[in-house]
Amino acid sequence: MDERLMASARAGDATAFAELTEPCRRELQVHCYRILGSVGEAEDLVQETLLAAWRGIGEFEGRSSMRTWLYRIAINRCLNALRDQDRRPAPVTDSSVPLPEPSRLAEVTWLEPYPDSLLARLDDPVPGPEARVESREAISLAFVTATQTLPPRQRAILLLRDVLGYRGAEVADMLDTTENAVASGLKRARAALAARVPGGPASLPDSRAERRTMDAFVAAFEQGDVPALVALLTDDASATMPPLPQDYVGRAAIAHFFTEVGFARGTRRFRLVPTRANGQPAFGRYLRDPYAPIARAHGLTVLSLAGDRITQLTSFLDTALFPRFGLPRILPD
Repeated sequence: MDERLMASARAGDATAFAELTEPCRRELQVHCYRILGSVGEAEDLVQETLLAAWRGIGEFEGRSSMRTWLYRIAINRCLNALRDQDRRPAPVTDSSVPLPEPSRLAEVTWLEPYPDSLLARLDDPVPGPEARVESREAISLAFVTATQTLPPRQRAILLLRDVLGYRGAEVADMLDTTENAVASGLKRARAALAARVPGGPASLPDSRAERRTMDAFVAAFEQGDVPALVALLTDDASATMPPLPQDYVGRAAIAHFFTEVGFARGTRRFRLVPTRANGQPAFGRYLRDPYAPIARAHGLTVLSLAGDRITQLTSFLDTALFPRFGLPRILPD
């Protein structure tokens, strides 16, 4: 820690405080996102964290690192947000288009995709020695979705221990609890997560296999070719559409959905613009206007891959997400 900057910050120098805390901003936002499932809420909580740290900088005694101190503030702000308000909307059951009967209803409908452009470098900072979950896995949609189903304190313990690698005693201090409580919460959280996060090797980002699959997906989707699209899926693939709760599982269910609704039996055509979200390939989805040479924003699709096959299609319907990904609302077509 730069003692000169710390002394200046304690004396009221906002520039010195910003220089001390800025290196942690992106990783704090990713951490808050893992807790809350919302990019916007994570941004707000980081602002609250930094404001609280600025107001309390005189109380920082240096017994832990600045990074650990900021995480302590952030995690408790997130837990307060989860406890003090009814944040989660009721599942949306109505749609402007009649939908086929789903295979099941999704538990987590509030999750938002996280732009890769906002991610801290996945190898920086280096997680502590207790970390068990790889940084790339810990930002995936599957992992973040699964953590949302955990009770808030278990969620916090799991992320602090297995993702950030803090020791049990450090986590107990951050959460004002005992090491035994941390160990017990971690055991329950790991067991619950193991039952929800799919196993198997994920494709490497920007690998040849990933690029081949993405090229084939774009061709099939833009042509409205359901058989070619389904051929890219694993047998147990699923397709969801947050914030709608409908979840279609298996090739037959997904094929039926795209035939009847997605492509509306050939009457709807799309353009896809590549981007990345949650460390995964993603596309801005644009619906072609049949009467004008333009395509309008329709949603954002994120793909989860295992090898050269797609295991999950998550189609976010909120076009307000587009600016975060640097995507326009309308494309010339």
